[in-house]
Amino acid sequence: MSAPTPRHGRNGEDPVVGAEAWTGRRFSSRDVVAGLSVTLLIIPQSMAYAELAGLPSVHGLYASALPLLAAGLFASCPYLQSGPVALTALLTHGALVTIAVPGSREYVAAAALLALIVGVTRLAIATVHAGKVTYLMSQPVVRGFTSGAAILILLSQFPSTLGMTAAGESGLVGNMIRVLGTPGSWNLAALVLTILTVAITLLARRIHPLFPGALVAVLGGVLFSVLADYGGPIVGEIPGSLPPISLGLPWGMLPALVVPGVVIALVGFAETTAIARNFATNDRARWSPDREFLAQGAANLVSGVCGGMPADGSLSRSSLNHLSGAGSRWSGAITGLAVLVFLPFAGVLTALPKAVLAGVVIAAVGGLVRPRLLLNVWTLSRIQALVVWLTLALCLLLAPRIEQALLLGILMSLAIHVWRERRAGFHSWMEGDVLHLEVTGILWFASAPRLEEALMGRLTDAGGVSEVVIHLEGLGRIDLTGALVLKRAVDEMRTLGIPSSLKGVPPHARELIDNIFGMPPTTYL
Repeated sequence: MSAPTPRHGRNGEDPVVGAEAWTGRRFSSRDVVAGLSVTLLIIPQSMAYAELAGLPSVHGLYASALPLLAAGLFASCPYLQSGPVALTALLTHGALVTIAVPGSREYVAAAALLALIVGVTRLAIATVHAGKVTYLMSQPVVRGFTSGAAILILLSQFPSTLGMTAAGESGLVGNMIRVLGTPGSWNLAALVLTILTVAITLLARRIHPLFPGALVAVLGGVLFSVLADYGGPIVGEIPGSLPPISLGLPWGMLPALVVPGVVIALVGFAETTAIARNFATNDRARWSPDREFLAQGAANLVSGVCGGMPADGSLSRSSLNHLSGAGSRWSGAITGLAVLVFLPFAGVLTALPKAVLAGVVIAAVGGLVRPRLLLNVWTLSRIQALVVWLTLALCLLLAPRIEQALLLGILMSLAIHVWRERRAGFHSWMEGDVLHLEVTGILWFASAPRLEEALMGRLTDAGGVSEVVIHLEGLGRIDLTGALVLKRAVDEMRTLGIPSSLKGVPPHARELIDNIFGMPPTTYL
């Protein structure tokens, strides 16, 4: 692959030539401005996502302080901002709600252990240089899963939006039904606060991308709660201290959290991958998935040790970081340091209505549900549309264990891929008494047995055949089983007294076929 053509970066900075254009950038005052700008967004967002995960809001702040400092040490993309995100928060809730009571001490400790598992998984992937493993998730599966998760996230905000407390045993859908079925318990002030928060957050983007709409809504919510003696659910007491460092985790829960932790490590990183790749394309720079796995692994490892929750790259915060002029990976560390400085004073948000945090979540994830896009996929591919819709439906049916929906979606996508690839094409024609058989597509262990069936069927139909020529010009790929079956078919023809030969062996298959056809018959039978 040729090196990218040099071009000048933003504000006349040095040309972006390759990987060094990112990793070699030095810390500057722009990183301070960008990091502080993101701080104004990550404080309300991290608190909201902690609530979504079933945790006290302060644990979202814990996951936004020291973990970001750790990520800054290894990050490849200079714009990527880590911390709690909506999808990971929902997956965290799904993994923990069946083994502990949301908000309890056991639940909080389990969330930290889950973050530790995510961190170890990502560090392991980075160590073996398998960062491209996330590419194995097909877009239909990711699209269906993301849409389903977004719907569940919106449903989960119904209790807070209407000033009610969610019942942990009811589940997301059950809570929504319970809330809608008891209109007499609704708190109209909470509903107004949620609507205003969504409106302020969305309007702020139109005023200016750097305008901290979420923070304005949070401060307004605190003032309203204090001055109007708000009676709905509030955040409550927030410890005014630095993150607690401890390895006293519920290790007995480890077996139940390994699979959800691995799923979060892979699924959450898919968004991180998309963010970094998009920035790399815009800057015409190379980026390293392994390096980002290392950075995100370190962030989650630290988050687990300091009482946080699983963390990932955030699109909204990374975009704000880029727009604010970040020039190096240290802007994320500045954000983490700023949150760390804020933590001793976090008690000022004690009176914050949970309805405001619900509005922050709704404004952040509402755009992920795109009905038109879900319908349009049918015009592109009906079979892939079914993958999208079935994955979405599984998310809703299996909630809160939505990681199971993702795994089933991946298996369904792989099954469709296998089914399609097993249908290698076999076309035949006669030229005099010579039978020609053309093999197209992929000849592998699932499709290779059909080669012998096709060849014998053509021989039977053709009658007297003096020679067989097998054409491989259209062969896409061949594995060891396919090559062995091809040799066996040729040898069987010769056993019947019919000379057989191969024609048009493609370059990519030549070495394997030459090696197989040089073997004695007893070797492969």
